[in-house]
Amino acid sequence: MVAGAGMAGLAAAARARELGASVTLVEKGERPGGSMLLSSGVVWRHRELERFEAECPAGDRGLQRILHDRLDDALAWLEQLGARALSRDTGNPLTTGVRFDTAQLTETLVRAAGGAELSAPIESAPADVPLILATGGFHANRDLLREHVTPEAGSLQIRGNPWSTGDGLRIGGDRGAATGAGLEEFYGRNMPAPPAVYGERDFVRLAQLYAAHATVTSATGETFRTSTWSEIDVVQWTARQPDARARYAVADDALGERVRDRTVAEMIEAARVAGAPVDRRDGVTVVEVVAAVTTTLGGLRIDDHAQAAPGVFVAGADAGEIFTGGYGSGLAAALVFGRLAAESALAA
Repeated sequence: MVAGAGMAGLAAAARARELGASVTLVEKGERPGGSMLLSSGVVWRHRELERFEAECPAGDRGLQRILHDRLDDALAWLEQLGARALSRDTGNPLTTGVRFDTAQLTETLVRAAGGAELSAPIESAPADVPLILATGGFHANRDLLREHVTPEAGSLQIRGNPWSTGDGLRIGGDRGAATGAGLEEFYGRNMPAPPAVYGERDFVRLAQLYAAHATVTSATGETFRTSTWSEIDVVQWTARQPDARARYAVADDALGERVRDRTVAEMIEAARVAGAPVDRRDGVTVVEVVAAVTTTLGGLRIDDHAQAAPGVFVAGADAGEIFTGGYGSGLAAALVFGRLAAESALAA
């Protein structure tokens, strides 16, 4: 049985069927694809393992090596299944990977997985078959976010699917699995602050990714300077400020700076059109942003076979200690450890 039909669960179910298993794939939500369907579709790894280890210094070295060493084969497998690559350029010279059309990738994996039972939450772990937990972490559970991540959880925006509420943690814990380090960490983006209005299809387009070109302050006057290219540090900092909000002040001479395929000015204009508070005076544009959580990074502790407890295997955001202390491709981890979980479950 596979719980969760996001990238990790779909990859696990497809790989298990490919190896001859009979698979039941259940999905709590009303559609497959999880948060992967809402993402930019880039599945990547650091070019150098040492860079990965340096950027995620508290992560499990064995798990990091597995991800680094196995991703290229896993990407080739996706394409063999029929997934269509849109680009082989991640936009970052430090990384390598492939961009997929997420809707077409979801369709491809659902077909390879033999379909999924939708609107079918898993309440407990079956004892008579191997179980793969791939329920997407707990980014949509404000109580758990308040307990582990920030007292401002009520103000956080949810930038992923609405169904990942910690089922994997609960069920894995019931079967004897332990949680790992880093439950307080998450991946997300600062987004246009209320009264801005947007939907899940706007999550990528409206990300405000220019903290490196701005002066970042909280409502209390505290300032923050991002030190990572991913800006994961600034969104985690913002999440712990009053109302999970911050202000980006951008001088006119920085508006033309490019971040990937957009200029700072284009990102600010997108925020303004969405309804965020944007004010320009004396050569400076000030934008109010709010922290939005895409996925949690902490989860259950797994071994090199993706096993968390006897008969229980874990992949995707339910698995912790891969990116602890930093940032990496959640889609890559979901793909690699989803496949590995299936292989290990069949060998158990």
